[in-house]
Amino acid sequence: MRTRRSVLRVRPLCDQLDSRCLLSGYSPVSSSGYTPAQIALAYGLNAFTFTSSTGSTVKGDGSGETIAVIEMDNDPNIQSDLKTFDAKYGLPDPTLTVVNQAGKQTDAGWALEESLDVEWAHAIAPAANILVVEAAPANSQTQELQNLLNAVNTARNTAGVVAISMSWGFNEMANESSYDSYFTTPSGHTPITFIAASGDNGTVEYPSASPNVLSVGGTSLNLDSAGTYVSETAWTASGGGYSRFEPEPSFQRTVQQTGTRSTPDVAFDADPNSGVEVYSTAPGSSQGSWQVVGGTSVGAPAWAGIIAIVDQGRALSGKSSLDGPTQTLPALYAAPSTTFHAVSSSSPDFPYGNDGFSFGGFAPFGGFSYAVGYGYGFGFGFGFGYGSGSSGGTTSGATANTATGLGSPNGSSLVNDLVSSTLTTPLSTSGSSGSTPTAPTAPTQPTKPTGHGSKHPAKHGHATKHTVTVHGRKLVAQGKGTTVKRSGVDRQ
Repeated sequence: MRTRRSVLRVRPLCDQLDSRCLLSGYSPVSSSGYTPAQIALAYGLNAFTFTSSTGSTVKGDGSGETIAVIEMDNDPNIQSDLKTFDAKYGLPDPTLTVVNQAGKQTDAGWALEESLDVEWAHAIAPAANILVVEAAPANSQTQELQNLLNAVNTARNTAGVVAISMSWGFNEMANESSYDSYFTTPSGHTPITFIAASGDNGTVEYPSASPNVLSVGGTSLNLDSAGTYVSETAWTASGGGYSRFEPEPSFQRTVQQTGTRSTPDVAFDADPNSGVEVYSTAPGSSQGSWQVVGGTSVGAPAWAGIIAIVDQGRALSGKSSLDGPTQTLPALYAAPSTTFHAVSSSSPDFPYGNDGFSFGGFAPFGGFSYAVGYGYGFGFGFGFGYGSGSSGGTTSGATANTATGLGSPNGSSLVNDLVSSTLTTPLSTSGSSGSTPTAPTAPTQPTKPTGHGSKHPAKHGHATKHTVTVHGRKLVAQGKGTTVKRSGVDRQ
């Protein structure tokens, strides 16, 4: 996530952080961000109704469904911060459950991320239950990844969870596909959609790159004075591109045929200049503050809220909730163009590059822009992408790109399409006919977490969070540790 100041457009140098997670954010500002009502109106998410089996009208607000958000470190103020957020915007208090696997370990950057994720999942689906699983920090990247995956495992084995939001990511690693099984629905559990922010540094990240995960990129959202949707452009820092290690999933073959998984799948407001309001209190502080926050961290919990509303509608019509890789993703790629807002391209002014960036992340004739370049992440979480920008193959129908995917949500059309969907397509993948991705290793079935986590079997690169704060003209990441990326706020 990113928070903004008036100096946002000045791209400062970043101090190297001692390794751990990066969030993306700019520090507290006095100017206002978009409110829940404005975002709901802009994306058409404010007026859903469903019909129950008895014929009564039911408001579409996620009632009866549970959203899980995966965080790191304990946030002792999340309950009170959410109450303050709800009081300002007239939202009901949800059932909020926190599973603390971090003990007394806290971090201001992760606390801001947790506030963003909880408040905006709740803003989109006000009646949904919210489960927060706080992973334990660690002194190594491998253990930190394992701890986050343990938190995912806790969430996916919790009854009633239908959507799991992950606003963090790691640089891609050769054995990443062995962790894809964490993002599948356990046997006997109600189907789950796993959602990850694509990142804020223009490169491909994991778990966003997993074919089992709905990857959310970023836009710059433009509203008129009445709060009505005007337009969107691709946010130049939106993560995206072509995975080096994950093969192309079958649901993407209508929009690209590169043989490799491309991200993101969909998009949501992310530019800090069109950021959202968040209330957060740093651990150890007695006074919270309102901040304007952006980054793809906004989109992951927001899309989790949308999925909760969809699953509420499906339950009322006698259907099961959606399974991410076999139902949600295939349905989105098969949906008509009216399901999404078309997102305009933007000039590639982000200095750190976009993995596969072409014409602002767009192929010149629709479809994914194909690039052979790979992104390289550094310890402080910035990626540099190098690509040829040549166009890949496309088919008629849906179009997508490596900055905003299929587009942002067009509320009623999107929800109605997913509620009525009967499509179930077993996930299959194919190798690349051009540049062949590393063959994925066989996934190992994750075990239920013990609270400590087992060692990650192979060493990987630094992880990156997306939360960075700006103090004057100097970019300073909050916190400590290895580099995990949060999407929306770069932090360490």
